[in-house]
Amino acid sequence: MNMMRTAMLLAFMTALFMGIGLLIGGKGGMMIALVIAAGMNLFSYWNSDRMVLSAYHAQEVDERNAPELFHMIRDLSANAGLPMPRVYVYDNPQPNAFATGRNPENSAVAASTGLLERLTPEEVAGVMAHELAHIQNRDTLIMTITATFAGAISMLANFAMFFSGNRSNNPLGVIGTIVAMVVAPFAAMIVQMAVSRTREYSADRRGAEICGNPMWLASALAKISGAAHAIPNYDAERNPATAHMFIINPLSGERMDNLFSTHPNTENRIAALQEMASSFASTASTGGFQAARPQRAARSVPNTGWGRGSDEPRKGPWS
Repeated sequence: MNMMRTAMLLAFMTALFMGIGLLIGGKGGMMIALVIAAGMNLFSYWNSDRMVLSAYHAQEVDERNAPELFHMIRDLSANAGLPMPRVYVYDNPQPNAFATGRNPENSAVAASTGLLERLTPEEVAGVMAHELAHIQNRDTLIMTITATFAGAISMLANFAMFFSGNRSNNPLGVIGTIVAMVVAPFAAMIVQMAVSRTREYSADRRGAEICGNPMWLASALAKISGAAHAIPNYDAERNPATAHMFIINPLSGERMDNLFSTHPNTENRIAALQEMASSFASTASTGGFQAARPQRAARSVPNTGWGRGSDEPRKGPWS
């Protein structure tokens, strides 16, 4: 079923891309767009994850330079029955995270430094479990391909203004140019919205099952939502086509209750997790899922959960 959805998405995005080519350059433009779309389909399948990670300057970490995060994701992956993904950290004060990759065997999860600094270990475990759920549900391929196509469609629509004077190749003249410039990016946004909003609830539920406590994720969502729009993410502002990949929309101008938001209403997500938590009461009373919780240092440190005091320098690839 996931393969069928992916194929349908690729077909739709390719048709949309060809339609823009037709509006800009007639049949010749449509054929050029078809060739470009075919190349993008192949490129997106193999390289879209690298493009997204590169866009956010994410750096891979391991058990030597980020042992607590690495061990947490290793334990969560084992609990989910998934192979260990590559682990990345990107330097940004906005708490957020995303997952990418074409399949569970070739996947990656990325957390911001803001997420690791502002959330407790339990909350980070809930967020990372959510991202692993996307990998397990094979959402990451669809989300990364959608991000690639949406960005390309927006860029192609911008090119339309440069071809607006060439009416001999544009079958609809000025109207076709306006459609290409306005309607096509809007259609791409609708696709992004549909892809993300229908998958977040499923990933929340499965993520709560993976980490063993729905309230960890609920608490994390409340904190991230409160900080995400107060702390700008300039890389996300430059790459808005990737916004749907994050656990919370990283764009500072996007309201979570907006009709055209790429994410469901955060309060509704939290309410669903709180309702789910009641069924986890017996599990929580026996300790829940403990393996994913990183060990705090024995000495007294602020409640960052990552074993370092405020007077100590950062340790990791972002330092």
